[in-house]
Parts: sequence; structure tokens; C-alpha cells
Amino acid sequence: MGTKSAFNWITLWASLLFVVILGFSRLSYGMFLPGIQREIGGSYGQLGMLGTVNFIGYLVGTLCLSPLISRFPNRKHVMNRVTCLLLGMTMIGSAFSEHFIQLGFWRFAIGLLSALATVLVLSIAMDAVRPAERGVASGLIWLGGSAGILVTGLFAPFTIDPSHMQGWRYAWGIMGVLGIIVAFGFEFVTRKREAEEIPLQAESKPRDKESENVYRLLLNPKKLLFLIASYFFFGWGYIIYFTYLIPYLVSQGIPSLYAGLIWSGIGFAGLFNGWIGGKAIDRWPSGYTLALGLAMGTIGVCGVTTNHMVFTVLGAAVIGLVSFITPPLMTTALLRRHVPHHAYAACLSIATAFFASGQIIGPIVGGVVVERYGLQFGVASSAIFMAIAAASAGLYGQQQRKLETRDLPISG
Repeated sequence: MGTKSAFNWITLWASLLFVVILGFSRLSYGMFLPGIQREIGGSYGQLGMLGTVNFIGYLVGTLCLSPLISRFPNRKHVMNRVTCLLLGMTMIGSAFSEHFIQLGFWRFAIGLLSALATVLVLSIAMDAVRPAERGVASGLIWLGGSAGILVTGLFAPFTIDPSHMQGWRYAWGIMGVLGIIVAFGFEFVTRKREAEEIPLQAESKPRDKESENVYRLLLNPKKLLFLIASYFFFGWGYIIYFTYLIPYLVSQGIPSLYAGLIWSGIGFAGLFNGWIGGKAIDRWPSGYTLALGLAMGTIGVCGVTTNHMVFTVLGAAVIGLVSFITPPLMTTALLRRHVPHHAYAACLSIATAFFASGQIIGPIVGGVVVERYGLQFGVASSAIFMAIAAASAGLYGQQQRKLETRDLPISG
């Protein structure tokens, strides 16, 4: 069974799915927050807790996926098609929420399904790409999330402006329908490859003993622990920024159109991020490459502390360009390089669980900071955790160099 270049129909449809999985289903919540608050009510701290509920669902999904894949190793395609269709349907359902608890239920379900879809789509798409081009392929897929951010920003006049009270409902409904359409597209292009994979997969049995070593591989300080720690703190830091940036801009009196354009600007810059980050990690597959993007993102977050909108906007552009999509795609690519093929889906699922744990803690901490010190300080606090993520990635790069010096490859 041959592999393909990074540019193929499976990668394209996977990228379109990430528009839905990341940009629409998860990060659009921060964009729609002012409109949701006006209609449903609640403080920013309380609404931030719904972000936490979303990522609790995300964590539950990642924890469930690893045993599911171990139990049904040849059923990834079936699990993915069901998950993606249900994700579109839950987004439509969330558009009909009438109160806080109901919306929380839908946010939990969306988090759970998006976690399953993230790992399954990446795993299926990466299996179809030549090893030397998986960094580029990962970048192309993750940039779909940036495209989703860009599109949700364009909805701003209809979701933030007080004259459109139910704009966020219509937007989520449309996004859900698009998600279902894209799920069918991905199913169509992967069906032929699925038929090719089944005979080969049937020849091999799950290696339970090696599955048991996945945690030992990921949590070993001499192997992947610092990479996982970086992913955890990145999840903690970036979600604070993306949850509270738009409410901060609105509180500063920025017109809804301009706030939406800033949000879209992050997504537009992220389109280049996916390409640049993918090429960079293929050429320099190191923790140092990841650390550089995270360090620049830390500087970008600090733009909100200047009380100058130009620097806030420039900071948002920097985050979109080098540290929004870069950490997930680079972590994805580094894991693909340094874990055994049969363990990749399980390792990615567990790594995503750590990422989700950071995203659960982030909105809670951010909400407390916002309630106590205000939106500006709350947004700026994400720089602390981005900096810790950058330092952890640097330590991983240092560990990689030591292993290379001793000629002890991680993958064995």
C-alpha cells in the first residue's frame, strides 16, 4: 500500500474537518461569548466555566479513545465517521440552548466528540502520507483550525453587535451543517484507502505488551516527558488568551466589526503558521524549533499589557503566525517521528489528554484572575504559562540533543 505526498485529497478534506473540529466547534465560543452573555446571562467567570466544561468533555474523549483503539484497532474509520457526524449535530443542537445548564451540556458533548475527531482524523490522514512529508501534512491539516478562526471572525457583526441578539445561534447552526457536509467529503476520499488497509491490518494482532509501555515512553524524563509538559502548559496558556481576548476588546469599546477583524487576523496569520511550522519541523525536528514559536507567542500575549491597541493587534498577529497552530502540529509531527507506528494513535491520544487537562485548568484560572483583577490582566496571565511551555520545549530539545550525541534514538 503506497503513501502519498503531503498534498492529497485526504489531507485537504482533513484540513476542512479541522475548520469544524477546532475553529468552529471549540474556539468560536470565545468569539460568541459577548452575544451569549447578553442573551443567556452570567458573568465572564461563569461563562468561562462553560469553557472548562467543554475541555472536561475533551479530556474524557481523549481518555476513552486509547482503550477504544486498543479494543478495536481496525475500526478507526468507523469511529471517525460516526464521531464527525455527531459533532456537526451537537453544534446544531447547541444553537437551540435556552439557558446556562443546557449550553453546558452541549459544550461537554462537543468537547468529547472534537477530542475523538482530532486524534482519529490526524491518525487516518498521517497514515496516508510519506514519512518525510508528515510535518508539512500536519501543518496543512492544522491550518484548517486557523481558517475556522478567520471565518468566525467574519461573523462578528452578527454575533457581537447587540442589534443581532440571536446571531450566535444562526452561526453555530450553519457551522454544524457545514461540519456534516465535510464529514461526508472526508468519508468519500478515505473509503478507497480504508478498503486497502483492512487486509493488512487483519494480518497483525494488537501488541498489548507494547501498548502498556506507551505511558512509560511518554512520561520518561529521558524521552518525551518535556514535550508532553510543553503541550500541557501551552493548552493552559493559549485557551486563556482565546477565551478572554474578544471580551477584553469589547470592554475597551472596540466596535464589533474591528474585534471580529482582529480575531480573523489571528486566523489569517495562522494560515501561514501551518505552512511555515510544518516545513520547519520537517527540516529541524527539534524541541528548540517548538520552543522558538512558543517564546514569540509569549511576547505576543504581552501586547495587551501596553494599553495600546496597535501593540495588542500586533501581538495577536504574532500569536496567529507562530504559536497558535505551531505547537499542536509540531507535537503531532514529533510524536510521529519518535514513537513506534503501532503506538502512534494511543500516544497522540494520551498527549492530547494532557493538552486537554491544561485547557480545563486554563479557563478556571483565567476566570478567577478576570473576576479579581479585570479582563486585561486575565488575558495577559496566559503569557506565564506560554513561557513555561517554551521552557519545557527547550528542555525537550536539549534532551533530544543528548540522545543524538549518545546515538540512542527515541523510537528504538
